[in-house]
Amino acid sequence: MTNIDFSPLLRSMIGVDRLTSALETAARSEPSGYPPYNIETADENRYRLTLAVAGFTEAELELEVKDSQLTITGQRRESEGEVRYLHRGIAQRGFTRQFQLADHMVVVGAKLDHGLLHIDLVREVPEAMKPRRIAIRTDSGQAAIEHEEAPAEVWQAA
Repeated sequence: MTNIDFSPLLRSMIGVDRLTSALETAARSEPSGYPPYNIETADENRYRLTLAVAGFTEAELELEVKDSQLTITGQRRESEGEVRYLHRGIAQRGFTRQFQLADHMVVVGAKLDHGLLHIDLVREVPEAMKPRRIAIRTDSGQAAIEHEEAPAEVWQAA
């Protein structure tokens, strides 16, 4: 396993400790590829994750979000009666799939439709985190931009 040095990438970034951890985890993990999935985007804040879970019922699937990690688990229940297969090509094994969610990503719904599990996600950025204009004061103390924030006197040099 090759170690990846992220220091050149992080020289111009501040407060991205979780990003570094997520990149290192992704580099170490070897996903099984089962079940296959798609990630779609409707716009910059709405996404849909679709997993192919043919043969699973709603009762056999579980979704959990904990510490910004979405975990999807499928556990097949034992079928009653013994089935004799001539050919068994449809996977019936259980699975666990994990996805690291970005900051402020929220799962808003999930639907099982024709063997596809659709999970809808939305980025809900709090008002305090959205871009805002900052007042630039002139030498006379008047705000050059109408929208004011903190008084400039707080940072005057001694």
